Amino acid sequence: MIKIVNYGSGNIQAILNIYKQLNIECFVASTPEELSDSTKLILPGVGAFDETMQELLDSGFQTELDRLVLEKKIPVMGICVGMQILAKSSDEGKLSGLGYVDGHVKKFDSLFFEEKPHIPHLGWNSINPTKEHPIFENIDFERGFYFLHTYYFSCTSIENRLASTYYGLEYSSAVNNDNVFGMQFHPEKSHSNGVQLFKNFANL
Repeated sequence: MIKIVNYGSGNIQAILNIYKQLNIECFVASTPEELSDSTKLILPGVGAFDETMQELLDSGFQTELDRLVLEKKIPVMGICVGMQILAKSSDEGKLSGLGYVDGHVKKFDSLFFEEKPHIPHLGWNSINPTKEHPIFENIDFERGFYFLHTYYFSCTSIENRLASTYYGLEYSSAVNNDNVFGMQFHPEKSHSNGVQLFKNFANL
């Protein structure tokens, strides 16, 4: 069963509504124990890096996530800040991330932009897949997805970049490491593309 990890951050109801529309079973896990029978995991995210990591630590979710993702190889998808906490560290805070994807989260540099407003990256933007993957099946890449973020994921290895987006610089808008996926955009706000992405994740 798909489990959405409820650690106090993210558009959980919007994700639930999409899976209900798709007639795919999905459950919100509010305790680590409720993750035990997961077949897929979703880490939603709206907020700051340290705040989100602290919530994971305080709730006890991190230990169970490590067991499921690293040992049992359960597929996990992080969204926005849920993607950024997959990294090892962030310019936004001092706490360590989950470290499931080797990388560091950086803040957009205003020097990249000629016009204002430039931060945050807000609104629709296209994505450019850097490799073929079933999670992008039937996605309209030109239409793209809805973004809202001030920090971006910098992969240590380009091999972990699943898609890129240009916003002042070319950055990783989607990352992947084996069973781990991260999406910087908000698929739950991205209409048909977002619905398709959630469907594809369920079918992995």
